[in-house]
Amino acid sequence: MRGSFLRGALALALIVGVAVPRFAAAEEQVVVVGWGGVWQDAYRKALFEPFTKETGIKVIEEEFGGEYAKLTSQIEAGKVTWDLAAFESPQVIQGCDEGAFVKLDWPKLGGRDKQIDYAAHDCGIASDIWSTVLAYDADKIKDGPKSWADFWDVQKFPGPRSMRNDPTDNLEFALLADGVALDKIYPIDVDRAFKKMDQIKKHVSVWWTTGGQSAQVLVDKEAVIGTAWNGRYYSAIKQGAPIAIEWNQGAIKESAFAIPKGAKDAYWGQRVLATMADPKLEGQYADIIGYPGLNLEATKYTDPKMVPNLPTSPVHLPKQYWVNLEWWADNGPAIQERWARWLLQK
Repeated sequence: MRGSFLRGALALALIVGVAVPRFAAAEEQVVVVGWGGVWQDAYRKALFEPFTKETGIKVIEEEFGGEYAKLTSQIEAGKVTWDLAAFESPQVIQGCDEGAFVKLDWPKLGGRDKQIDYAAHDCGIASDIWSTVLAYDADKIKDGPKSWADFWDVQKFPGPRSMRNDPTDNLEFALLADGVALDKIYPIDVDRAFKKMDQIKKHVSVWWTTGGQSAQVLVDKEAVIGTAWNGRYYSAIKQGAPIAIEWNQGAIKESAFAIPKGAKDAYWGQRVLATMADPKLEGQYADIIGYPGLNLEATKYTDPKMVPNLPTSPVHLPKQYWVNLEWWADNGPAIQERWARWLLQK
């Protein structure tokens, strides 16, 4: 087993453009910033620990909520402490345009053609696909909501809601609740979406800010219906939480890892990226958390029993829509400001 992994390490070394592995000095490390919680646990088990064992590179893990401003402040101060960081893909696209990330040499990462559409960006490689879905407390509701129109229907489905404290996804959900078809969401009618959000605002008891909090809101009975990333709900369900997921009209997107401009050790960041592109590791990761990888061969290494829990399942995929990353990259900053003002309004 060790020998086969080492052969894999040699192959990966060739992918990133060196003839032989660069072995780590005792003090070498790579700082990887991620989303925390079960996401971080899954990456540690499927990737970070094997990577450290075979390369000698210590992975220093940090957690944050994807705040792009934290990166730009480091760059402006000339004190970049991250070697690799996970953001939502619109942020990676935006940051690439602004020069905040290093442009990748895709041929050395195996080529873009090995990745599912949406996965390969100029400055980032998507790590996993997830869907923001609707879910409900199955103890409280037996025949739950089936759409965002149902989520907004507080007469038919009474009780507090939870939603992410972010306009992304919520504006799309508002339009769907208002009768917009899946293929007509973009470009987003922002005024119409905020008007619809006005109707549900007072019924939202928790505006969650972290992935771990999103599912815990239902576990702790702070809300009876909520939104979260499917893997967060899956992990809670595995632990016995009475949560039911509704995949209809889910918002599919992906995280993307990128190397910040000015990273102290972009070499090891690149090596980690090459490892992330390995379909076997992507398959192992999906088995743990329910987020499929984006390598076209990754499903070969995913447990067939896991497929019904994946957003890319043939049953679930046709019911959902892909978030338009370019639209959010172009419009996100201004809408974030409007969202912050809207939350403060009574």
